[in-house]
Amino acid sequence: MPSQLTVKRDKGLIWSYLRKKWLNETPEEKVRQEYLCTLINEYGFDLAQIDEELTVTGRGAGRARADFVIWRSLADKRDSRNPLIIVECKSDNVTIRPEDYGQGDNYARLTGARFFVTHNTRETKYWRTVHDRMPKSLQEISNIPHADATDKEIEELISKLKVFKEDEFAKLLHECHNIIRNREKLDPAAAFDEIAKILFVKVFVERELKEKRRRKNLFTADFLDEQIGRNPINTLFQQTKDAYQEDKIFDPDDEIRLKPATSREIVKKLESYNLSDTSEDIKGIAFERFLGRTFRGEIGQFFTPRTIVEFMIRMVEPKEGDVICDPASGSGGFLIRFFEIVREQILEDADAQYQAFKRQVEKKKVSEKKRAEALREKFEDIQSTIDQQKIGSRLWTLANRCIYGTDANDRMARTSKMNMIMHGDGHGGVHHHDGFINVNGIFEGRFNIILTNPPFGASVEPSDVLHESDVIDKESEKKYLETYGSAYVEAMERTRAAVGESIASLFELPKGEKRKIKTEILFIERCLSLLRPGGRLGIVLPEGIFNNPSLAYVREFCENRAFVRAVVSLPQETFLSSGASVKASLLFLQKFTKKEQSEFDAKHRYAQQTIADEYDSQIRAEVARLNDEIDSAKIAGEPDKVRRLRKELSDFQKRMADLIAKKTRAMLKEDFPYPIFLYNADKVGITATGEPDQNELFPNDKQPEFISKTCLELAQEFRRNPTPFFNTETTS
Repeated sequence: MPSQLTVKRDKGLIWSYLRKKWLNETPEEKVRQEYLCTLINEYGFDLAQIDEELTVTGRGAGRARADFVIWRSLADKRDSRNPLIIVECKSDNVTIRPEDYGQGDNYARLTGARFFVTHNTRETKYWRTVHDRMPKSLQEISNIPHADATDKEIEELISKLKVFKEDEFAKLLHECHNIIRNREKLDPAAAFDEIAKILFVKVFVERELKEKRRRKNLFTADFLDEQIGRNPINTLFQQTKDAYQEDKIFDPDDEIRLKPATSREIVKKLESYNLSDTSEDIKGIAFERFLGRTFRGEIGQFFTPRTIVEFMIRMVEPKEGDVICDPASGSGGFLIRFFEIVREQILEDADAQYQAFKRQVEKKKVSEKKRAEALREKFEDIQSTIDQQKIGSRLWTLANRCIYGTDANDRMARTSKMNMIMHGDGHGGVHHHDGFINVNGIFEGRFNIILTNPPFGASVEPSDVLHESDVIDKESEKKYLETYGSAYVEAMERTRAAVGESIASLFELPKGEKRKIKTEILFIERCLSLLRPGGRLGIVLPEGIFNNPSLAYVREFCENRAFVRAVVSLPQETFLSSGASVKASLLFLQKFTKKEQSEFDAKHRYAQQTIADEYDSQIRAEVARLNDEIDSAKIAGEPDKVRRLRKELSDFQKRMADLIAKKTRAMLKEDFPYPIFLYNADKVGITATGEPDQNELFPNDKQPEFISKTCLELAQEFRRNPTPFFNTETTS
């Protein structure tokens, strides 16, 4: 076994073991020399098996150099045989993209290597070179062989320990689910709970092994067989619970409630797949497909298709500093995608800062040593601002202070947390809680962005009241007070004061507490109240909200508080694969700023007064006439006539109030005009059965031929300049 290597540094220099000389320690050189130590210490290669900065020759290669070329043995290298592995090191803070994979693939093909690696300290991806297929026929795998790997182990690595595609993963999860249902006779939801626990154990074990650089996989059926005890999977589950104790993902007395043989069979199914190294995108798609198939129509949950999530989040254009909430978060799709997009923005900005500084330094007439020192110091300074483990850093703030969600279903809240942990984090702001009630950092006036797909069709009954248990405990309240300050105190005081009252009484839209109201209507008001002035809302709503005459008051409620920026109608089949048959549309609102609200209210009052004055004399005259007739009927002792006249008076007053309101609204639209983007989508990336389909919502590789620009591109053009879209400006 080769001796352990450590990175050697001396006064701004770093030692290259392979080139046998001191080099100026630039950030790029640091990445390379640290990964060399990984190859030696973790994979067991000998320095003599590796070349560094080796020129790769061949058609189109030019003077290209591979960072590391690794032969399987000293003899192979000495005899100039094909190498085993090519390694390409990339700049930190850059998301490794397909073009980077292609470069490594090209190097591997030119040298005949079977594997190549793309690496920076944030991300390492492993690939097998498919020599009998065209270039860019990339096949991602979970790891590269260790130095002592046998031929059989290498073949197993290629064929078995692979990073799988979403269809394969979804199928695998469904097989595991069926095993639990059939063997344990559990209902679908309970079976899902058990597989979720085992999946979470697997993710935890893989991360532990990776961090501690352990080769032995503890998540195997053979490992379980070696353990003592009645059900050894629960030992691993307890360790997993301990690791996430503060997050309250599982109850303290939770355990995996499966027979040992069933647990072993599930572990056997999952053991050869590496979830930690599977791309987040693949895991996310597969997990959502599995959830949709498992729960369709069975527990009243349905999930927002990924294409809809992607479109909605691009429409609100998230950026660093935005704080997002989904008050009906389900499996966490909106929150996860927000985290991914903003994280990539931060990393790209960090890299842009470094590259700009590097260009400046390279123009200066200074020694290589001074240049390397300046680059190193600047890089370390930038890295300190994006260290996700460092409290207050840009990525820490994103993960811990910018992402919030609630779901009233404990299973969905737990699933959302688990999903977010697998995607990199942000789970701490997600709660099992009623989305209508304040909790943690979720309270009025807090958010730049709300994205949600609330439950349709259900109602909030007058008997649904706010309980003491719905209010955060005092211990947690102290922690949140330190984070959110006086605004949090005021929000919780409002919540505590309403204990015992109906939940509907917390809202303006319900017309009387004795009337039940649809949940989607309450969610509209809740979302607007959660937004800070100027905040953006994207919400999935049943189409009746937009065109039902009886719901005009809901539309007016929105218009009185926010700009209607866009309405995108979806095809009937969009949510069929998730178990929902309702035709839906996407509503995008932007809450008024304080100045805009003040201007709107002033114009509203003016319009209201103007129209009221116009009908004032007519109303006074008719009311006076009817009152005189009522008095005369009383004197004449005609109670039936009194009742009829009183109804006539009431009907007249209501009719005139409706007329004044209608004319006020029409005048207000003339005085406060703005254009609204409207779009009717036919292809949104998903069929009625849940299969991928053409997608006209945003640029993608399945864009229909019949469109020249996607809905997103048109909406962005409209936002910049709506004039070309209209003959005359419209407000509806």
